Amino acid sequence: MDYYCFEIAVPAPIREIALAFLAELPFDSFEETADGLNAYLPAAENLDEVESRLPEIAARLAFRYKRRFIPAENWNATWEANFQPIRIGNFCEIRASFHPQASGVAHELIINPRMAFGTGHHATTFLMIEQMEQELFSGATVLDFGCGTGILAILAEKLGAVSVDAVDIEKAAWENTVENAGINGASRIHAYHGTLQDVPECAFDIILANINRNVILNSLQSLYGRLAPGGVLLVSGILFADENLAVERAEGVGLKLNRKARREEWCCLRFVR
Repeated sequence: MDYYCFEIAVPAPIREIALAFLAELPFDSFEETADGLNAYLPAAENLDEVESRLPEIAARLAFRYKRRFIPAENWNATWEANFQPIRIGNFCEIRASFHPQASGVAHELIINPRMAFGTGHHATTFLMIEQMEQELFSGATVLDFGCGTGILAILAEKLGAVSVDAVDIEKAAWENTVENAGINGASRIHAYHGTLQDVPECAFDIILANINRNVILNSLQSLYGRLAPGGVLLVSGILFADENLAVERAEGVGLKLNRKARREEWCCLRFVR
């Protein structure tokens, strides 16, 4: 698949805010750089929409950007050159298959991100993994809503989940989840390409949702309906500035906040049904 890379020069203090705006456009992955962010757009996606809306965002946040074309045959070389292992305490290390084996951690995840989002480098994924260490997954049924690379679903299985459903609306993410599950020997993951409605009905013990704010807010009622009594909903992709709104909406559908964490400008919220 051919891609456009938008190289965005944005200062660190507003980088997370910029990412929140950019996530509303049809980019399917991002990476941090020394100067800001790279945003990747499949060439088959709506380039006109990005070109029409991006200047307004750039003007509002005072950043510069340029676009370059990446032919399909160069994609793997691009992410291999930029993807470095990431370690979350002694709990987990995330690496690609071409990196040396991890040592001194409880869990090792091998993630070849390809064209999907979620390697642990972004604050939201880091937060989710960090908070998952505190959850009891043994014997649990789990849903990874917006699974990206499958990183959270794979970790859930490694932590003892008896079954894990994973769903993403992006076909590349679904394919990548299947691939990464195989690489990690995760046999209890059932991946679905589509929306929550494409996941078989089940009362999940734990739901993991690391997506963007609007999807989370619009899905809270449905996610509540998929939780077992006493079940846990762990969400990220919410800017700290939007925390109160997310909590208010969640409580409005019957969820109760009982833990939260913050990294950079992002927060991770734990709700219980």
